[in-house]
Amino acid sequence: MSATQSSAPSTTAWRLTGRGYEFCNCQPGCTCNFSGFPTSPDGSCKAAVANHIDEGHCGDVDLSGINALAIIDWPKAIHDGGGKAIFVVPPEVTDEQLGCLAQIYTGQLGGLPWSILGTTYEVAGVVRAAVEIDDNGLHSGFHVPGVGEGRGTMLKNPVTGEEHGVAIELDTGFIWKRGDCGQGTFDVKAEGMHLSFKDSNWILYDFDWSNEE
Repeated sequence: MSATQSSAPSTTAWRLTGRGYEFCNCQPGCTCNFSGFPTSPDGSCKAAVANHIDEGHCGDVDLSGINALAIIDWPKAIHDGGGKAIFVVPPEVTDEQLGCLAQIYTGQLGGLPWSILGTTYEVAGVVRAAVEIDDNGLHSGFHVPGVGEGRGTMLKNPVTGEEHGVAIELDTGFIWKRGDCGQGTFDVKAEGMHLSFKDSNWILYDFDWSNEE
């Protein structure tokens, strides 16, 4: 082997672009985006996040068109770790596709945001069920038969009751750069985990995640 050759194994290249539907137990806007700590009564972060992958690949495996749901329960702030995650994917997702998604979402292949998030939880289960997404701006939501649903709406002006548009811009955001904010209600139950919150945080965003330079 010459001095210019390397014996280090190559990492499978992946890229996912699409839209995220994020519900959590923080107050609307989610102070984790500002101070890094939740505003939930007990300081926990409990979330149900649906993803629609417009275009995606992991090596030669096509991941385009897949809907997935992550149900995650962190006892404290996300960066404190100790979380448990359950992932829901539709029955038609092949074992090969599921294997790729598992490697991506647990950070095994590197690339933001999962190289960071994947270190903060352990996977407690994988559920096969249809992940139905109703994409209608800040009035969007998801429904998973046998698991539950989330439904978002716009914030309301406290004086007039009119819809109140709010967005967060994160210059160095590693999950999303711009999030449109509202309030939502979600109730999901799977593999012994049950999360149920009303009128809490809901954020809609576009994502472009990759381990490619």
